[in-house]
Amino acid sequence: MPPYNPGMLNAITSSLGTAAMERITLLLNHVIAAETVATERLKPHAGRHVQLVWTGWPSLLPAPPVVAFAVTPAGLLEWAGTEPPAAPELRVSLDASNPARLAGMWLAGERPSVNIEGDSAFAADVSWLIDNLRWDIEDDLARIVGQAPAHQIARVASAVASGFSFAAKTLQDLVVRGGGGGPR
Repeated sequence: MPPYNPGMLNAITSSLGTAAMERITLLLNHVIAAETVATERLKPHAGRHVQLVWTGWPSLLPAPPVVAFAVTPAGLLEWAGTEPPAAPELRVSLDASNPARLAGMWLAGERPSVNIEGDSAFAADVSWLIDNLRWDIEDDLARIVGQAPAHQIARVASAVASGFSFAAKTLQDLVVRGGGGGPR
């Protein structure tokens, strides 16, 4: 068996992260492009950068990557790569002190608490996008499997998401109460 090579592991995780960010960018652009008003709101900000900053990330977990996007002339996003801009025009801070709760909120379709700093017009448009854009998964599925199966899949997925959200909230409540170490 070859010896452990941390450089190789870093290269693999870096490649996986790059591939994941490219797919996330495609998904974001799919959602943005589905709403003409969204691309129209972003077009005036072409060339500007928005950076996502994770605040309060638990020290026991590996640090998440810095994520930054540039706005294209078409009103879409382009991932800034592994070297984000030193001075983005906009910073969106997301409280990630409880990743399980954050995931639960995302699964339940709730908007997490965000703080937006930077150019006011750019901030207003990005805030509008955060508040108003949602991925219509059922519509995308209907194009592939038909309307009725897509509706059933969406119902099942919604039930599963609700279950995950409930489990995340229950787990958070147990942690807040000190693990529920009382009598059984």
